[in-house]
Amino acid sequence: MAFTVKIYDQNDYKLWNDFIAEAKNATFLFHRDFMEYHKDRFEDFSLLVFEDEKLKAILPANKKGKSVHSHQGLTYGGLIFSSKLKAEKAENILDEILFFLKENQIETFHYKPIPDFYFSKGNREIDFFLFKRNAVPERKEMNLAVNLQMPLKISKSKMKHFRRIENLDLDIIEENDFQPFWEQILEPRLLEKFNSKPVHSKEEITLLKQNFPQNIRQYSVYQNDEIIAGITIFETENVVKSQYGATSKKGEEVRALDFLFINLIHKYKRKGKLFFDMGIVNEDSESGYHSGLLKQKEELGCAVYNQDFYKIDLK
Repeated sequence: MAFTVKIYDQNDYKLWNDFIAEAKNATFLFHRDFMEYHKDRFEDFSLLVFEDEKLKAILPANKKGKSVHSHQGLTYGGLIFSSKLKAEKAENILDEILFFLKENQIETFHYKPIPDFYFSKGNREIDFFLFKRNAVPERKEMNLAVNLQMPLKISKSKMKHFRRIENLDLDIIEENDFQPFWEQILEPRLLEKFNSKPVHSKEEITLLKQNFPQNIRQYSVYQNDEIIAGITIFETENVVKSQYGATSKKGEEVRALDFLFINLIHKYKRKGKLFFDMGIVNEDSESGYHSGLLKQKEELGCAVYNQDFYKIDLK
């Protein structure tokens, strides 16, 4: 077997994206049109691995100093494999990448795989080989998700309030314009509650929606023509992820965000999706997680699926 590794450049754009379309464990986040919306913030160090000149794997990645990371601008990452690749070749590919990084004076490799539930046929063949090469757990994140293949376990209190809310004059609208949610709900609430901004600006999420109209969706709740809550969805083949969810103070009073979440959980269960991903609950505190968020998501029927992060010392 003759493996070669090269750093991605713009000439590989079509090759990369064609591979993503057929890979066994890829989502639209790895398409170059998604990865490059924030290319000014990261030094791209994505890799392509060939066997006898045929592309077998890619690694979305960026470089920071003498470290290479599974791309820090993406929620998840790791090695992406061709559809028929077997575990033994995954081991060979990992070794080739580690050798290539050493040859390029990289001292540490930070690796974050895609959460298990994104792929029904599994996505953990690389974990054993990471362990055998002295990868150490760098951190864990609690990722909360609803298994839509199982009977829903939304708490009685949530359902009690949901039935009350159903009698109110609330409208759920899927809209293409992100301005109402971003400017009237998301940005002011993040600033007020956390003194922060959304990862994506309104212009960035609008551009991404234009590039991926079937994958990025905005659902908003209106009462008397006033927006009071919203959820931005990233939709993949098996999983829907609530990328952003927020409500106004008026929306809080009527529990509009719970109303929207429960409706969307049922909507995507009917559509045959496997999981509803509600994201992480980690925070910088002594406990390491936000107890209120954890409780809220568990009451919506979520279970914990750990997201692991690994580090390999290459010195």
